[in-house]
Amino acid sequence: MTQFRPNRFEILPQVIKNLLIINGLVFLAQYITEQQGGINMDNLFALHTWQSPLFKPWQLLTHMFLHGSIGHILSNMFVLWMFGSTLENLWGPRRFLIFYLICGLGAALCHMGVLEAQQVLEAKLNEPTLGASGAVFGCLAAFGYLFPNTQIYLYFLFPLKAKWFVLIYAGFELTMAISNSAGDNVAHVAHLGGALVGFLLVYFWNRNNRRTFY
Repeated sequence: MTQFRPNRFEILPQVIKNLLIINGLVFLAQYITEQQGGINMDNLFALHTWQSPLFKPWQLLTHMFLHGSIGHILSNMFVLWMFGSTLENLWGPRRFLIFYLICGLGAALCHMGVLEAQQVLEAKLNEPTLGASGAVFGCLAAFGYLFPNTQIYLYFLFPLKAKWFVLIYAGFELTMAISNSAGDNVAHVAHLGGALVGFLLVYFWNRNNRRTFY
């Protein structure tokens, strides 16, 4: 199997490191303001649909840096580091940051578009959506496209090629989005939207350079 060896591989490249720090500090601020001051940052910075009175334009960006639980932020940051580090080493910090933010924005717009099409009830309009999952799924899709034959070890034990991992995961998200189970508060459409935007973006960037596949 061909191995990816950039000229200078950093385990914790610049943008990834700063994203981890920012997300961690914001999560800490969420906890402190809610526990000490009784202030809910979700109302101001989490994503709300544009029909909601709580919607603000900056939420399209700020929702990517808020998380709902310790498990939520740890899983997102681990996947971001695992797949995003390779992408940043390949593209450089500027292009990776642009890619990350576009994926997060695309995920938000897809999520809001589906809610609009569903004509959600008034009670659902003010429910916040938060997390870096849409941008992270974009990184996952890009990694699977550029490095389809790289082995990923599920639970650190079971090897699976990246292309199959991405397809299986996307199929699961699509199934969950269609079933729309009661009590499921995961924004599956946002995940799929981020993955789709990530795939289209990396396909566009890579369309004249087929030698980047591994």
